[in-house]
Amino acid sequence: MGRSKTISDSAALDRLLTELETSGPAGLSFARAASAVGLSAATLVQRFGAREAMIEAVLLHAWDRLDALTTAADEEATLDPAGAIALLLQLMPGGSAEHSLTDGLLLLREDLRNPALRARGVAWGATLAKALGRRLTNDAAQSERLGWQMARLWQGALIWWAFRRDSDPEVEIRVALEDWSRSISAM
Repeated sequence: MGRSKTISDSAALDRLLTELETSGPAGLSFARAASAVGLSAATLVQRFGAREAMIEAVLLHAWDRLDALTTAADEEATLDPAGAIALLLQLMPGGSAEHSLTDGLLLLREDLRNPALRARGVAWGATLAKALGRRLTNDAAQSERLGWQMARLWQGALIWWAFRRDSDPEVEIRVALEDWSRSISAM
């Protein structure tokens, strides 16, 4: 009979994600991970096999969390441009935008390099664009295009805010999205 797990996979992955955000992918050794999770390094090796597999599992877990957050935001937001803006603002890292944008780029680098993680990003982007598009127009031919435009604007606005950091990120992003929404409705 196998031993029961003292810490569930989900709890371990949550703790490892916090540590990965702090140490970055290059700094997450089995020893450091073991300390963060409260398990031995040998136990983590048994669970993941290799350090790269552990990092991939942690980042796939992060994608699972983002998918769940996106689904919840999609279910709550109204089906109009204001709802599209509300959906995106719900996905912003409240209170930690600066940390998430700067240190998060290290994690994004891993997502771009790893085919499985990159595929998760592609799938999430398509889901997000669809959710946004159906709030922006009833024209099926334009919905995907506008959804992708809004998603791109949102990410670009976040990046430019991170460079300047001269205002509240939520306010600045909201203003940029509202301005864009007005410009497409005027067309």
